[in-house]
Amino acid sequence: MTPLPITEDDLNGFVDGTLTPERRAEVSAYLDAHPHVGQRIAVYGEQRDMLRDAFAPVIDEPVPTELDLSRMIEERRLPRQAPRWAMAAAAVLLLTVGAAGGWSLRSMGPTNSEGVQALAREAAASYATYVPDQVRPVEIRASDRDVLAAWTAKRIGRPIGIPDLTAAGYRLMGGRVVPTEHGPAALFMFDDDRGTRLVMLARPMKAEPALPMSPHTEGALNGFAWADDGLGYSLVGAVAPDRLHPLADELRRQIRSAA
Repeated sequence: MTPLPITEDDLNGFVDGTLTPERRAEVSAYLDAHPHVGQRIAVYGEQRDMLRDAFAPVIDEPVPTELDLSRMIEERRLPRQAPRWAMAAAAVLLLTVGAAGGWSLRSMGPTNSEGVQALAREAAASYATYVPDQVRPVEIRASDRDVLAAWTAKRIGRPIGIPDLTAAGYRLMGGRVVPTEHGPAALFMFDDDRGTRLVMLARPMKAEPALPMSPHTEGALNGFAWADDGLGYSLVGAVAPDRLHPLADELRRQIRSAA
């Protein structure tokens, strides 16, 4: 029987360890005969291991109480309206607290680093979601750069500069609009054609419209985040900080020049 052709799904299954023993042997023989593909698959495996290590601390954590299915069902069965006496007591309490210390609540807003820390987490989450995707990591490819710029500007509410890292060895793959807890953000992805990908996330910053560049780490991922003129940016990748920092500086320089 003629062996079935090796597809991208087979290669991904080889990396993830989901193939049957027979099919795995066929893919292994194919990789031995095609070293350039074997090198690419080896990089995929390294990225999988890095992502696994990055999220290992939370994989075995118990499900939060508020997400427990039985608890959620039970709460839906309870009356939605509290007793009148409880509502009255709550109103009295709120009035008392408001009169005594309402002014002090003004100082309980976001801390100086909350906004950029949230941006860093969102960038790392987007990296983990889209970088391993070998089929459609970006929604609009670099060949449609103008379309990508117009689409992200429309969704974000203002133009987002798309930097060029070609001189540093990274080509623009394209981008997409991604959801975050603070609204839509623009994601741009870069690749060095050797399996190393970088992600830049950009979105409006309400709490911190301007911030100097600062490093952040999420497991095996390193990143640098900053904010200029009401927009926050974070560049992340499985790259050493001393290699990533100059790239972040170049991104910021280009964005500032375009503005």
